[in-house]
Amino acid sequence: MKNNDKVRVKAEKNKGKQKAHVEEENEEDADADADADADADGDEDQENGEDEDGDGEVDEEGGSPRSTKRSRVNEEGDSRPGEGGKPTERVKTLPRDTDGYIPGSIVRIKLENFVTYDAVEFAVGPYLNMILGPNGTGKSSIACSICLGLNFPPSVLGRAAELNSFVKIGKEKGFIEIELKGRKGQGNLVIRRLLSATSKQSSFTLNGQPATGKEINGKMAELNVQVGNLCSFLPQDKVSEFAQMSPQALLRETQRAAGDERLTSWHDTLIGAGKELKTLLQNIMDESNQLRQMQERNEGIERDVQRYKERKSMEAMIALLEVLIPVEHYRERRAKFMEVKAIQRKLHDKVRKLKAKNEPAHALLKKLEAEHKESDKTRDAFKKTTLAKLAKMRVKWGESEKLENDADDLTHKLDRLKKDEKERLKRITSIEAEIQRTKVELEKLSQSEVKLEDPEDLMNEARQIHHEREDVMARKLNVEDKIKANINDKAKSNSQLGHAQQELRKLDDMNNMKLQHLQKWDQNCHAAVLWLRDHKHLFKMEVFEPALLSVTVPKREFANAVEAGFSGIQFRTFVCQCQEDSNTFNHHINDEGVLGKNVRVATWFRPASQLPSPPMSREQMKELRFDGYLIDYVECPEGMRWWLQRELNLHRTAVSLQGVDVARAMELVARPETGGGASFITKTTMNIVSRSQYGQRSVNNMTREIRPARSLANVTVDPQEKKRIEDKITQLRDEVSNFDTERGEFDTELKTVLEEDKVFVARLGTSFGELTGVTMQEAVKKRREKVMEARTNKVKIESKLTRNENTLLSLQQQPPADAARAQVKQNLLNITRKRITIAKEYTNLARSIIGDQTEATRLGIRSLQIGANKAALQELCNKKDEKYNTALAEFNTVDAEFRAIKAESKAALDESRQVMQNIEEDLREKYNEIEAKRTQYELEVKTAAQKGTAPPSSEGVDLRSLAELQAELETQRANLDLNLNTNPGVVEQYEKRKRDIEVLEKTIEGKQKNADKIEKNIKFARERWQPALEKLVASIGEKFSASFDRIGCAGEVRISQHEDYEKWAIDILVKFRDTEKLQLLTGQRQSGGERSLTTILYLLSLTEEARAPFSLVDEINQGMDQRAERSVHNSMVQVTCKPDSAQYFLITPKLLPDLMYHERMKILCVNNGEWLPEEHDLGNMMNMIDGYLSFKKKNPGSAASM
Repeated sequence: MKNNDKVRVKAEKNKGKQKAHVEEENEEDADADADADADADGDEDQENGEDEDGDGEVDEEGGSPRSTKRSRVNEEGDSRPGEGGKPTERVKTLPRDTDGYIPGSIVRIKLENFVTYDAVEFAVGPYLNMILGPNGTGKSSIACSICLGLNFPPSVLGRAAELNSFVKIGKEKGFIEIELKGRKGQGNLVIRRLLSATSKQSSFTLNGQPATGKEINGKMAELNVQVGNLCSFLPQDKVSEFAQMSPQALLRETQRAAGDERLTSWHDTLIGAGKELKTLLQNIMDESNQLRQMQERNEGIERDVQRYKERKSMEAMIALLEVLIPVEHYRERRAKFMEVKAIQRKLHDKVRKLKAKNEPAHALLKKLEAEHKESDKTRDAFKKTTLAKLAKMRVKWGESEKLENDADDLTHKLDRLKKDEKERLKRITSIEAEIQRTKVELEKLSQSEVKLEDPEDLMNEARQIHHEREDVMARKLNVEDKIKANINDKAKSNSQLGHAQQELRKLDDMNNMKLQHLQKWDQNCHAAVLWLRDHKHLFKMEVFEPALLSVTVPKREFANAVEAGFSGIQFRTFVCQCQEDSNTFNHHINDEGVLGKNVRVATWFRPASQLPSPPMSREQMKELRFDGYLIDYVECPEGMRWWLQRELNLHRTAVSLQGVDVARAMELVARPETGGGASFITKTTMNIVSRSQYGQRSVNNMTREIRPARSLANVTVDPQEKKRIEDKITQLRDEVSNFDTERGEFDTELKTVLEEDKVFVARLGTSFGELTGVTMQEAVKKRREKVMEARTNKVKIESKLTRNENTLLSLQQQPPADAARAQVKQNLLNITRKRITIAKEYTNLARSIIGDQTEATRLGIRSLQIGANKAALQELCNKKDEKYNTALAEFNTVDAEFRAIKAESKAALDESRQVMQNIEEDLREKYNEIEAKRTQYELEVKTAAQKGTAPPSSEGVDLRSLAELQAELETQRANLDLNLNTNPGVVEQYEKRKRDIEVLEKTIEGKQKNADKIEKNIKFARERWQPALEKLVASIGEKFSASFDRIGCAGEVRISQHEDYEKWAIDILVKFRDTEKLQLLTGQRQSGGERSLTTILYLLSLTEEARAPFSLVDEINQGMDQRAERSVHNSMVQVTCKPDSAQYFLITPKLLPDLMYHERMKILCVNNGEWLPEEHDLGNMMNMIDGYLSFKKKNPGSAASM
């Protein structure tokens, strides 16, 4: 329900009963005339022809009627009791009279100078009246006369808007006279409306007497005439509007025309009360929120107000106490001073006498004290000696520890010497074998000698060998070319492989940068990563390194947003995939402390569970211009995505680099069905949306700015690029491997060729030493050079042999390890001896300490003895001097107290005088009042004591002691310190808001009571309105569907419900062809004939339920085919000619032949033209028919011959 409808419902109390006062703005057009004969819309039908309380008059200025007030007096909601206090029975129309007319139906119509008529007068029947005539003869003018003659506005007709437009052209004035059937037992109503062509005004007469428009409207309401309802009165120009009428308007018009006459009032009550209730509840909610806010504000400052008042009270009390305390202090000090002074004088004499008596015993006690001190001094000397020896023992212990460490080093050195000796012997064996091999090689070289042969023989032999070798050399060159090409291709691939490996190293360097960044950030986490890489075999599944190393963001523009989804500890968390691995990792790192006792790192594991769904669908994100969720822009191992979703909710954190509608995004992510909250990032702002768990579950949004990425921005590795490089390296390595395989094949082929060539090489070597194409002299020279080369090689081998022999000799001459080991053992023995010596010295020191301790113990016992003697003497002196000591102690105490009190008394006097000089006048008066009461009380106490009577009451007298006053002052000051200073304006604001809260609480209470009453009215009205409406629509729908079935079509009428009662509607659905489905009747979907057919069938279905005394349709059959028109006519005759049918007018310019006729029908033929007779009665069709029938009865034969 909306607040813009101008309906207001007030719940009032009237003699213990509920009544509803409905004020509704008339939606019809009103007359413009100031005296206007206003539109009287018959929304509230009256019973027994009486206006209940006079509120049914028409507002002449606005033209809108005020609905009557009704007091419900029974459970059925009747507006008035019937006879005997029982409600009268509801009927569709007023009781029919003996002449067949229903009260309110038309008996006669008379027109003069009206539209097309100069003058006409005719009577109509109580049932169906068919008005026939050619176009332009004035059929529709009859409809106009009914509407205007009964004081309904011209807007109902849809023609001219002004009354003077209906006066016949050329005439100055005219009138409309309509005779309506009165109530049973009462006379008819003759209503005449006088029109003027020169004025928009009109006047009325009722039964020949002047009347106002309001009186006419009142009569129409009493008779339930509903000319303004399209369901009861459908002029020619309004036929199309019926199909265009909204389903809501159709419901209201149907309620007015048929069914229980209270349907409209109930519906208006539901509409108005519903709107008022909604507005009232909204106001209550708003004011309750305002009240709660005001209460919360006052509650927030209530303590401040209370503190302010308490502070003022405490400040006043402190000021008074600061005056009373010095005075009371002086009073107590003065009294104490006088008391102590007398005691001090008495004790002084007593002490002086006892001191002289006990002097000898004190002299002996001093002697024993001297001896006791000497004994203690000697004992302390022994203690110092013992401590010095203990220090030496600690030194010896340290020396022994050092020698033990040296012994350990020598032991390790023995192990090294043994190992070095083995290495020396092994090397000697190796060099001896090398020398042996060198000697064998030298021997072989000595046995092979190069001989000089005849040059001519060598040349001939060489030529023969070369000729035989040519084929082998050609094959060799071919294989060598292949090897060369293979080497070039392999070199090219190796070069590309080197570049790819260099690129991969660059990426690996980025991973190293990540690792270095982690080391700078958290050394413990860095150490744990290195430990994990070395101990992966300990784990059942892969344990993922922290997100700083495992997570990358390929698209750099999203790095800031992704990093905003992590916290510092989450960047350094190790993620496990099973509980066993989590326990193993924690056991080694955090529990056992393999990296150190203080090393602690974060780990995470959660068993698989259902993840919360994203707060928005992809379509919604696209609509709001979100780029995606953070999880979409992260690259990481698949097992780690569970952690990113479960712990960080990256799959629920939307991101947009462009910016979005924040309010709309908040609304979507805060929906309860999506979890009631999530986060989203727009540009550089993160929004954290949550829904409160209390109260109205309001939505909250906390924002924070995103910082530039530090951990993910500069060390991000593109995994796709890394995979591409790794694939390229694999491909290049395969190519190099293929080249190596191919090279092996080429080498095998070359080896075969070289094996064949070895025969020729051997032969050439024998003759020329592989020299070809040279002269004999050159060959001989080369041969000689070869001999020299062989000799040079021999010299090198001999030199190598010499070096190896020298090395062997050096190793053999090295001193044996046994001597060094013996020396080390000797050193160990020396260290052991030193440790023994130190142990002996340590033992001697310990024994010496024991002796010293024995002597010290003896001296201690002696000291104890002296002390015991001194104590005994002291006890004896105490016994002798008990009185002296007691007196002395008392004197010293009293003397000190006397001196202190004397000083304090003087200081207190000065302080009290200073305070009294500086206090304000009001405080002085209060002090004087307190002191006067106390002085008077003390005087009365003294007097009572002297007289031996009971002391007076101390009520109202401040007799607190100094301690009590000081305690009270400290308490007040402490409370004042705890009581923060409050702004006085806060107190004023608090008091004002407190008054506003009281007013608002009363207002809300009143509105809540009103809302409860309205809810009760709504329930009451709906329990009566809905069943009555459903019964009415069901009856109409049944007849409507049957009518459509008879013409071979389909129709249905149903109620369309809505939570807003104003939007309840009646839907008319029709189907005119078998291939169609039922469709809603509109002003555009169906043809004109289909709309006309549907309209008349609905009106006919409504007729039997109608409450109006008469209904009218004008040219409804236009556009119908003959079959539909015949069926509609027959249905209309059947419905409107029943004994209980109301009066009905059908205006049409044409009729089909052989239509149904009923004796209750009355047919009115309209003839108009230039040759009509001047006499009114001449040419009256009814007179002619009556004359014909009379003639027929008198002359049956002549009638037959006719």
